[in-house]
Amino acid sequence: MNKRPLIEQALKRVNNRYELVHAASKLAKDLYETGAESYVTEEGIPLKKTVIAINEIAKGRAEILRKE
Repeated sequence: MNKRPLIEQALKRVNNRYELVHAASKLAKDLYETGAESYVTEEGIPLKKTVIAINEIAKGRAEILRKE
């Protein structure tokens, strides 16, 4: 996993930056509340939950629900 979030790829999955920030913050909050494991980089540095959330959105592992 990269140290930096895959923001450009995540933006392709949402309508705009605001939607990305909103979705990533909700997912990061869920990760904190569930006590999800932290990922560790090759250098042994743990990644923040917000970085993990953006990476999950970029890879298509997180579903973004939109109100109609």
